[in-house]
Amino acid sequence: MTDAPLLSLLVPAVGGQGGGVLLDWIVDAALIDGYPVHGTSIPGVAQRTGSTTYYVELSDERNPAADGTPIFSLYPVPGALDVLLAPEFLEVGRSIELGFPSPGRTTIIASTHRLYSIHEKIVTGRGIYPIEKLQAAARAFSKQLIAFDALALAREHGTEANAVLLGALAGSGALPLGAEAYREAIRAKGVQVDANLRGFEAGFAVAAAGPAAGTREGSRGFGTPLAPDPSRAPAADPAVDAASPDVERMAAEFPEGLRPVLSVGLERLIDYQDRAYAERYLERLRPFVAGGDLELARIVARHLAVWMTYEDAVRVAQLKTRASRFERIRRDKGAAKGEIVVTDFLKPDLDEIYGVLPHRLVAPFARWAERRWPHGRPTLGQHVKTTTVSGFFRVWMLTWLKPLRPISYRAREEHARMDRWLAAVGRCAGWDGALACEVARAAQLVKGYGDVRRRMAVHFDRLLDLVIRAAEREAASGGKFEASRSLASRYRTLVLQGPDSEASAAALTAETAIRA
Repeated sequence: MTDAPLLSLLVPAVGGQGGGVLLDWIVDAALIDGYPVHGTSIPGVAQRTGSTTYYVELSDERNPAADGTPIFSLYPVPGALDVLLAPEFLEVGRSIELGFPSPGRTTIIASTHRLYSIHEKIVTGRGIYPIEKLQAAARAFSKQLIAFDALALAREHGTEANAVLLGALAGSGALPLGAEAYREAIRAKGVQVDANLRGFEAGFAVAAAGPAAGTREGSRGFGTPLAPDPSRAPAADPAVDAASPDVERMAAEFPEGLRPVLSVGLERLIDYQDRAYAERYLERLRPFVAGGDLELARIVARHLAVWMTYEDAVRVAQLKTRASRFERIRRDKGAAKGEIVVTDFLKPDLDEIYGVLPHRLVAPFARWAERRWPHGRPTLGQHVKTTTVSGFFRVWMLTWLKPLRPISYRAREEHARMDRWLAAVGRCAGWDGALACEVARAAQLVKGYGDVRRRMAVHFDRLLDLVIRAAEREAASGGKFEASRSLASRYRTLVLQGPDSEASAAALTAETAIRA
């Protein structure tokens, strides 16, 4: 046996990222090149609640003598890691938190794309961990940092991110293995050899360019249900495209600083309903523009556009049956010429079903349903294959109800709440601009579907009631509205932190009531 120095490599992967194959490639490459090596894996609990860890140790000496077999460890030693190879950027942060990388020793090779963790997804507001903090931590705890969007590069070359990262490892020179050994390991595996070699060469080229290539943000969350779509934008809807010049004219009367928000909002509103609906949006916005507070007008413009395009059953049907959606799925799955099967899992509740029908027709039933099921309405679970003729038409026919949307039960409820919000913002603007901005931001609370949306609407109504009453007391006493602003901000922040913090928001309500 020998105590010759060993090199260590850790792959903190997530289920489904091909970490096991990546481990096999590295181990096989070391054996091909004549280096004693050992690899092991520790499976995680589940995707993004526990990382699946792959660990490799290899000697830095080729073909040791018969009595010089190294003693390998099964787990990395904190602070003594030579290479951290992270297929997802938050895993760099996890490894740093556990103390594995060190600035004097570790080469960090990481993909900057994000697959959001459970803890990021459950937050009602924006719970995404800031990419800037991850980048700063990666720079601070690495001797050499090679960070780039491996997933985007893989999609570009028709392969997977693990092959790209293997190429980056080879190009970094962090291990003494030759590039040809890695290529031979890919060939020996015999799985998608051509595609994996393309990915390897792409990653090798990025790493060979050196750290000067820079740490880039990459595709933020691509691959998760909550992710923005980084693929090529589909052609605009004909109705929206035809109205685009008109959108510019409609926004021209408003201040320059407001037009970027308006151009996006107006196109969204026209696509959602029609031009008259967009004009209604502008009519609601004009009083706040006339008030001269551009920041308040910008906040109202943004949140009002989002709220007025609430996702009812008609909107969901519109989005799920668009040709651009199926084109994107084909691109993402690499099935441009093959047949795809798309199954949509739908679970509308009673409110969402009768919400698209005329208010006068279903209002009595809606009141009865609220009394009958005060803590949640029954749901209708469905699995619809929208790539079949029957499944597609079953969903697409809901879009025929679009002309009825302005008189629907859901529209009546949503717009009544919007009007109460706008009235509250306008009233607060007469007292204090900063308070008005805080009340305007309260529209962030109105989100979700079914029971979640009903619960959030209760919080929204409660916030308006609490803040207006507190502001009235401060106005009567000649105060500076500091308490009202703090109340609005604290309540909104607590609710947006997630269900666990809603109890704290309720306690804040009780505390405010006692002070009153």
